Amino acid sequence: MPERTPSNSDAGGERQLHLNAFLMSTGHHEASWRLPESDSFAGTQVAHFQRLARTAERGTFDSIFFADSPVLHGDVRQRPYGTLEPTLLLSAIAAVTKRIGLIATASTTYNDPYNLARRFASLDHISGGRAGWNVVTTAGEAAARNFSLDDQPAHWRRYERAAEFLDASRKLWDSWEDDAPVGDKAAGVWADSSRVHAVNHTGRYFRIQGPLDVPRPPQGHPVIVQAGSSEDGKDFAARYAEAVFTAQQTLAEAQRFYADLKRKTAAVGRNPDHVKILPGIVPIIGSTEKEARRLERELDELIHPEHARKQLAGILRVSPESLPLDAQLPEDLPSEDEIEGAKSRYTLIVELARRERLTVRQLIGRLGGGRGHRTFSGTPEQVADAIQGWFEKGAADGFNIMPPVLPSGLDAFVDHVIPILRARGLFRREYTGSTLREHYGLPRPASVFADGGPAAPVAPFADGGPAAPVAQAAPAVPDGAPEPTATTEPATPTKREFVVSEP
Repeated sequence: MPERTPSNSDAGGERQLHLNAFLMSTGHHEASWRLPESDSFAGTQVAHFQRLARTAERGTFDSIFFADSPVLHGDVRQRPYGTLEPTLLLSAIAAVTKRIGLIATASTTYNDPYNLARRFASLDHISGGRAGWNVVTTAGEAAARNFSLDDQPAHWRRYERAAEFLDASRKLWDSWEDDAPVGDKAAGVWADSSRVHAVNHTGRYFRIQGPLDVPRPPQGHPVIVQAGSSEDGKDFAARYAEAVFTAQQTLAEAQRFYADLKRKTAAVGRNPDHVKILPGIVPIIGSTEKEARRLERELDELIHPEHARKQLAGILRVSPESLPLDAQLPEDLPSEDEIEGAKSRYTLIVELARRERLTVRQLIGRLGGGRGHRTFSGTPEQVADAIQGWFEKGAADGFNIMPPVLPSGLDAFVDHVIPILRARGLFRREYTGSTLREHYGLPRPASVFADGGPAAPVAPFADGGPAAPVAQAAPAVPDGAPEPTATTEPATPTKREFVVSEP
């Protein structure tokens, strides 16, 4: 690939990559915990994740990201599934980092706006303006049963609730104007109460008086991230997202997704450059292509076929017995319309298997590294070529880097791929901002209450409470569920030896 003149940011120079490190304890490959050097219990060790975050910050990544889900996924006999609550974990990481963005997943299906708005405002203050919220709805009966429900809410209802959830959260972040805290010791006035507002939100799902009990976040609003690639997911992202994590297997698919989401964003009156599209990539890096392929085989051979077949059957909504390991997928699979959650991931997996005529065993191997995200094995130069190709051909604004093994996979990327991307002028050599919004080149949103906006005095609701919810027409927002959230897992290995010639 040709080199470009290096620059440190998009502003005033050439377009620059955005890189996020998606961290799971021992890595994204489901067998990574079985490697001799992996620490099987790293998923609950704060020091392990602090070390990974510092490595990513040394590589000047825009952000790190943790997935989450309010349900125990999978069989704990087969791989580590214990996870720490990500906003708490990121608060501990904020204390040992200075610049890198901190993105946590949180569900709008099983939370309330006040709780999450407060939590992310707090993380933004704790980190000095580095917080991001990966907004997901949560599918599945198992999760519903953890919240006193017999069944999951309907697909469209989860997204309708998510839209109102975000609208209410933004009002809560705005309930304190930026200059409300004054700290005037002489006058004995800590804050200007005329600049602290009730939100008096009344909608179909929520009634919220406000104001928030946390001053306005340093970024105004934490950065909003979304994960999903269905048509409905793209509609939701176009309205709300500032970064989008997506799974795409081919350049043509990624280009179509990229162009369509940028078009949808412009159609709702937003600047398409203010939505960063970041496909996932699982880079398996070796000093030679042969070495990378060897590591990939080593990992794939450690997958439990029966466990993986059971997981695949759950995604496809069929019985494991209907998926013989050495046969192709059955023809009579459910349609995407019959899938209540993770529609785009379902379609991606089925199309991958059909397109390449994979057996179930082969498909399990392809999914073992990244659950449908693109896996790429090669030298640092080849990995850099793959990233540059998609970036320059209208398929991505950057990438969600998903190391198959941690910490060695992140170390290899930072030490051997990042220098190549920098030499080609594709990626920053140092941070030029201190907030996640600045890393992404995003504006800081103005408060809805600033400059004479809608006044809402801080006072109790009259007559015992807010008005009854207003009836609304059915969903003006997407029903496509975001990409499945993943659990975190362990890893504080003895470092895997990595030797590579100079780029």
